[in-house]
Amino acid sequence: MKATRLEAFSDGVIAIIITIMVLELKPPHEASLDGLWQVAPVFFSYVFSFFFVAIYWVNHHHLVALTKCVDGPMLWYNLLLLFWLSLIPFVTAYLGDSHGAKLAVALYGLVSLAAGCSYYMLRCAIAKQHTEDPRLRELHTRLLQRNRIAIAIYAAAVATAIFSATAAMVLIVLPALMYFMPDRRTEELQLE
Repeated sequence: MKATRLEAFSDGVIAIIITIMVLELKPPHEASLDGLWQVAPVFFSYVFSFFFVAIYWVNHHHLVALTKCVDGPMLWYNLLLLFWLSLIPFVTAYLGDSHGAKLAVALYGLVSLAAGCSYYMLRCAIAKQHTEDPRLRELHTRLLQRNRIAIAIYAAAVATAIFSATAAMVLIVLPALMYFMPDRRTEELQLE
């Protein structure tokens, strides 16, 4: 299978995920600053989750562009990633509605951890195609290390949520900052 088919399917699922999240936004019942303030947690959880999903979309695009051909394990790892990303609207709504309660933050962190692990497995499967190319092998080695760091941060966030929801959210934001701009060398080495 060509990588373009995998990417097109993933793009469609991610677009639906973002659409579902925005449909969860409800305007305040009263037309005042107090009314806006009451929906602020829901709005800010949406904004964060939008960028969370968007960062996955951008990085997924760059990762799939390195793919020679798609095999069975890649399909399943990609579907696993999309499954975890499809839970983002649920944990986003729970996070916003609960005003950042510890359990909601822990659950958000757990879904983030699972998505990070799935992305790592997808990268490993794609990296296996590039063992003969030293430049691509080095790129994957470096980016797999970054993936492991992100996974460790998400795991720490889940554990931290038991004690402090705020500290756990700070940890959950860190991998998003790490991945905000994809590695430039990925674009340079993309396969035609």
